Amino acid sequence: MSFISKIVLEIEKNPPRLIALSFVLVILIGSILLTLPISSATGEFTNPLDSTFTATSAVCVTGLVTKNTYEHWSNFGHLVIITLIQIGGLGFMTWAILISLVMKKRITLKERLIIHEQMNTLSLKGMVRLVIYVIKATLAIELLGAVLLSFTFIPQFGIWKGAWYSIFHSISSYCNAGFDIIGPNSISPYVKSIGVVLPISFLIILGGIGFNVFMDISSKKSFKKLAAHSKLVLTMTAYLLIGGAIIFFILEYSNEMTIKSFSLPEKILASFFQSVTTRTAGYSSINQDLIRDSSAIVSIILMFIGGSPAGTAGGIKTTTLGLLLYSTKSEIKGTEDVVLFRRRIPISTIRKALAIVMISMTWVMGISLILTITEKTLFIDILYEVTSAFGTVGLSRALTPSLTVIGKLLIMLTMYLGRLGPLTFAFAFYKKERKEQYREPKGDILVG
Repeated sequence: MSFISKIVLEIEKNPPRLIALSFVLVILIGSILLTLPISSATGEFTNPLDSTFTATSAVCVTGLVTKNTYEHWSNFGHLVIITLIQIGGLGFMTWAILISLVMKKRITLKERLIIHEQMNTLSLKGMVRLVIYVIKATLAIELLGAVLLSFTFIPQFGIWKGAWYSIFHSISSYCNAGFDIIGPNSISPYVKSIGVVLPISFLIILGGIGFNVFMDISSKKSFKKLAAHSKLVLTMTAYLLIGGAIIFFILEYSNEMTIKSFSLPEKILASFFQSVTTRTAGYSSINQDLIRDSSAIVSIILMFIGGSPAGTAGGIKTTTLGLLLYSTKSEIKGTEDVVLFRRRIPISTIRKALAIVMISMTWVMGISLILTITEKTLFIDILYEVTSAFGTVGLSRALTPSLTVIGKLLIMLTMYLGRLGPLTFAFAFYKKERKEQYREPKGDILVG
């Protein structure tokens, strides 16, 4: 067996590694296309680093950009970006499986394992059915979102441009990407527009809930009958969205630089959207530079948490936070088991949640520390940027365009880690140890 054959075989035996490399492949192709003169509005070559940064941001559905999406890229460049977003949002392997199904090829166990890893599902059952459902649901929701947005964009921009704007922002919103082609100020011109804010919010929330929750809801149609996972996702999502909106409303109510001059309904709408967009979407309806530091801290927390598993969102995920909260509650109450909606949660799941949080916190703080050396700006702006990249959010306090080369590389790597997920990233590049046939004796350690 040749050296290359051995490498290919080793990659195929490790689904997380195959997923990680598939994202790299799509990023490389996107980078090459965006570097070409046809992709820029001026017809000139784009700096390869900026092209790669944009491609990484699109594939990792983040939205951080070093070049303004509306001004720098041509129509072809916009088409490349939205294609990368669509591929990255659902995962390269989802589309690969779809092509295999269209060509009537048999889906092997290896491919099912890859989808299982990519979708972060609980079992291997129904993988092909899940892929078909994901594609159909995605196209249907994005079409509905485009129709809703067209009522605002078509009257303003005309039929063809308005339709294109509607499709682009519908896909970008559902994939929680945050890319826009409206102008230099994101969607801030529509901060008071129900016809834009609500459809985009609707798309962001649906994209961040997770496909398995959709399937569970459509099959059971009753909250009581839903799986514990679905109940936790819906509960945590509701608490975070409503709680975030209330906190932003209170903190920014009298801020002259943001929403003080708004009417009460407009303040509620702007606060709600700020809560929604920090859930890994990245659209900015109010200038993030002008929000108070307290609001910025709340945004950082929400971006770090992110959306839910098996969707298009990033962050540590709502279920991870929920499990740790319930675990803390159980410890305080003195109960041995962590019980969630009358279901006992395995200790292995709790350990996984702890590992995700520890890796994520270490990465965010470590990268932030390095950027305090390479970038000349306030720490809160750096932490905001890094958390936004890790959570694949895309919100920025005007730091991205001025990043140094090292800063751009680190933010790109952080977006990549955030899209893959901390554990998938770790499993892709770290070989698991085999389980031993014996257990070490117990050791007691005092904590707290």
